[in-house]
Amino acid sequence: MNTPVTIIGAGLGGLTLARVLHVHGIPSEVYEAETSPTSRLQGGMLDIHDYNGQLALEAAGLMDEFRGIVLEGRQALRVLGTDGTVLFERGDDGTGGRPEAQRGDLRRMLLDSLPEGTVHWGRKVVGARTLGEGRHEVTFDDGSTVVTGLLVGADGAWSRIRPLLTGAVPEYSGTSIIETYLYDADTRHAAVAKTVGGGSMFGAGTTEGIGINAHRESGDTLHAYVELGKPLEWFDAIDFSDADAAKAGIAAEFGDWSPELTALITESDIAPIHRPAFTLPFGLRWERVPGVTLLGDAAHLALANGEGANLAMLDGAELGKALAARPDDVEAALAEYEHAMFVRCETPIEEDFLLESIFGEDVPEVLLNMFEERKG
Repeated sequence: MNTPVTIIGAGLGGLTLARVLHVHGIPSEVYEAETSPTSRLQGGMLDIHDYNGQLALEAAGLMDEFRGIVLEGRQALRVLGTDGTVLFERGDDGTGGRPEAQRGDLRRMLLDSLPEGTVHWGRKVVGARTLGEGRHEVTFDDGSTVVTGLLVGADGAWSRIRPLLTGAVPEYSGTSIIETYLYDADTRHAAVAKTVGGGSMFGAGTTEGIGINAHRESGDTLHAYVELGKPLEWFDAIDFSDADAAKAGIAAEFGDWSPELTALITESDIAPIHRPAFTLPFGLRWERVPGVTLLGDAAHLALANGEGANLAMLDGAELGKALAARPDDVEAALAEYEHAMFVRCETPIEEDFLLESIFGEDVPEVLLNMFEERKG
């Protein structure tokens, strides 16, 4: 394959693509808006599934390195009712198919696996245009440009490459996630740490669109994700620069929940962070455009369900494998990749399989009933 691959975005999907291409001797250039690998917090824990994310890491030849960054014990899981009652609990015996690692460690692992200079930092894309014959020009915020014969948009929800393929834009889902962090939890927030346990905790009521979930991360940190189904205007009325007022406003929506759960909001060591959840239309497809494609959130942004990072990595791996398998017919490789991706994203994971992958073979009846109630 003589065409170098230009990848926009150094997230997990784009880097997995670059790594798989490198394994097959195909050069790539990755352009990333962030100024360095450490310029911002890289997010929390990710469970990397044996049916998608781990398949991508195998294709990248990085399973041994991945095992080295897995945080032992973090597959432990508990589900609490709104009153703090433990509805389900499972320890981590090391045999589960969803080992946990920090997103930042995963990204560093992928970066370290690439030739030096593959990623160009501080290159923020502001637009792209078609030149014809499969060639595209990408423009950066400093006015510079790059012309490429094979362009991949791995640049997330607000992709600047997506308009080359479709006019679809993300829309607010009606639900937001509020992030909080509690540091040195076992000493400074002992009661909350005991409530969360050693891995993941889900605090779920029977009403869809409201919940308090948390992960125990590295460095004795608790990272909480508070789910609230509210319009954006409701959040606009909260002054998130006033930490105490913001925590009080969010916690008030959980007035009948146990204090052990709401403490994940009220005891946060940072001001709550508002993350509105946007989605692209389900089943989004586009006609084949020569020389360009998308992966990850740029292609199929959906509500957070534990699959996003895994699917982005699988997209990257599958695209890299398709290009390596058809080095003399790039368009056939892109068409093959896109068709498989469309089908994959339009085929929901069977509920029984998903529940079993999370909770094991014997899902407690109380949880099955709760999920049914939340679906209405």
